[in-house]
Amino acid sequence: MTHKTKGIVLRTIKYGETSLVVTIFTELFGVQTYMVNGVRSAKKTGAKASYLQPAAILDLIVYHGEHKPMQRIKEFSWAFLYQNVLSDVIKNSIASYMVELLFKCLKQPETNTDLFNFCEEALVELDSCSKKVAANFPLFFALHLTHFFGFRMEDNYSSGNNFIDLQEGIFTDHQPVHPHFIQGERAQLTSQLLKVMQPHELEEFNLNHITRRQLLLDYQDYYALHIPEFGQMKTLMVLHEVL
Repeated sequence: MTHKTKGIVLRTIKYGETSLVVTIFTELFGVQTYMVNGVRSAKKTGAKASYLQPAAILDLIVYHGEHKPMQRIKEFSWAFLYQNVLSDVIKNSIASYMVELLFKCLKQPETNTDLFNFCEEALVELDSCSKKVAANFPLFFALHLTHFFGFRMEDNYSSGNNFIDLQEGIFTDHQPVHPHFIQGERAQLTSQLLKVMQPHELEEFNLNHITRRQLLLDYQDYYALHIPEFGQMKTLMVLHEVL
């Protein structure tokens, strides 16, 4: 039986001479793995394979069987045609970071329409936003993605509560006894970023690359404390370079 669904490509691995194994976060079935045959043949390499790169937003017609480790795609086409994300080095690096972060968090193939809508809207916003907004976009996405996985930070910052306990996800008035905390300016900026509801508001943040870099490392630490086997993000080093 076939189903129509949207999907965001998370990872693509070459298989054999002509096929791909593609991990896609679908609107209907959550994260799924698909075998796509013949897509890398000489006649199709320049066209169909380009649809299946990370961050692509697709309309899909898929075969779906419950509890199968790998599904199949009947048809796929663009659901949204990017103008910049797949061609601009900076925006592509940011999208790659967003997709890797999402991939590391998605552990079970369960439907989460709200999460899908958030990620789709974020990628569409990234495509058309200004350079300044784009530079702050990874911080916004990393902080707000936590909401969908149940460990969003509680924004109770004040001049007294100026430490973030990353193990507990709260602001506190004393330095935690463990090394996983944020303090001072970075804690205040995190509180301000938590208040951002729409990406265009990121235009108001005047951050230098050193502060952005440290915040992204802080947030990676936060995810590693709350997502089992999270590890290190491969795209973070690239992001540090381009930003």
